[in-house]
This record gives sequence, structure tokens and C-alpha cells, in this order.
Amino acid sequence: MDLKKGDQVTRKSYNHDIVFKILNIEENICYLKGINIRLFADSPIEDLVKYEEDVKDSFGDNIKEPDLLDRDEYFYLPARILHCDGDNEYLNRCLNYYKNNNLQAVGKVLKEEEMPYKIGKLLKEYEPDILILTGHDAYFKKRNDKKDLKNYKNSKYFCAAVKEARKYEKNHEKLVIIAGACQSNYEELIKSGANFASSPKRVNIHALDPAIIATTIALTNKQETIDLIELLNKTKYGSNGIGGVICNGLMYVGYPR
Repeated sequence: MDLKKGDQVTRKSYNHDIVFKILNIEENICYLKGINIRLFADSPIEDLVKYEEDVKDSFGDNIKEPDLLDRDEYFYLPARILHCDGDNEYLNRCLNYYKNNNLQAVGKVLKEEEMPYKIGKLLKEYEPDILILTGHDAYFKKRNDKKDLKNYKNSKYFCAAVKEARKYEKNHEKLVIIAGACQSNYEELIKSGANFASSPKRVNIHALDPAIIATTIALTNKQETIDLIELLNKTKYGSNGIGGVICNGLMYVGYPR
């Protein structure tokens, strides 16, 4: 079967676990990007099988605005979101997710290496309650040292960007930061100042995982403490993919409507 740029494929050697899109083909090597999983990969063309069905991923669609109070009497002011992503396609999926949940969100496409230098200006411009820093990452397993940031493709940039954001707002309750991508250095991201980060078990994460975390916090009353375990279980791979610290919601509730 002939394969071309743009085709959706799976890998025989990985038991067809992830659906990819072919970004490019060079000398019998296909360069791939996960449709739903934030992952780049390359593969010999003979290891690929065309995925004939349309990818219909309803993951995350069941996250709904919580029923907090009588809507005939109260009004609600959800948190504002600034989402910086190294991948335009994944960012647009997240922005659509926020829109479907009636949230105010600004999206900016930033290369991971640009984030530390541009995040301060964006924070001053948009003054968000929630900041998301994500895109692509990878842990180089052959180097066999999970602690060293040098063994990750982009974790050092995410960490540096989180530190810059904390110069803008040190309080974890006033600015909730969600950072990292597939296989990122979770421990260093938390130490840098993130409230939530990937990836405790160095696994891949779903394109919508950061958006699900942000949306839940944005739509939870400021007086209500987030159930951390329940929140993490809403993501694709649970606490293997994302971890964090307990915090309160960020939505104001007012009266009368």
C-alpha cells in the first residue's frame, strides 16, 4: 500500500497503539505526529499500516460545568486562561475545548525554546488566572538518568518558562501553572513552580490533558478545594501522565444575577 504525506497510520512494532499523521517521508523513513497523543516519532515505511477509519476521539467530552448553585439567582465568573503551545494543531483543539465550556482563553503558538523569553510579556498583557505551557518533549531513555534536564528534549525550556512566570506571580493560588508535555521531567517542573506537570512516569499525554485540568479549575468555586485524585483521573493516563498539588478552584460566584 502506498503511503503519502498526510495519511493516518499505526506502527506494527508497537501493536498499533497510537494513530499518527505522516508529516514527511524521506528515504523510506516516515516522520510522524500523534493525532491525539502529543508525540513525534519516525518509522521505516514498511512498519506502518494505513489507518482507514476517521479518528474520532471523544476523550474529554464528558467534562461538564459543575452544577454549583441556582443559576436563576447567582452569576459566575470563571478563571481566564492563557495557553502557550508549541503545536498549533493541539492548541486549536484545546481552544475549541475551552470555547465549548464557555471559558475565556487566549492561545499563543510558541516554540518551546521561545517560552522563557516571551512568557513574561504575555502574562503582563493578558493577566490570566491559569497559565498552560505545553507542546512536545521526550525523555532519552538510553541516557538512563531521569533527574538530569539534559536528558530531555524540551523540559529545560518548560522549567525556565515556569520560573519566569513565577517572577510575575509567586502565589500558586493566584496563578495556577500547568506545564510539560510527553515524558517531561515532572519533578523539576514542580520544583520550578508549576501547580501541575507531566509526566510522573515519563509516559505520553493526551492533547487535551492540560485543557481538562485547566477547565476543571476554572469552573470550580474559589471556596472549593479541588479533589486532586479525581481531577487527575479525568486525564487520559491519570497520575502516570500528570501530577500536581492540591489547590482551590478559581471561579468567582456572585449574587444577584
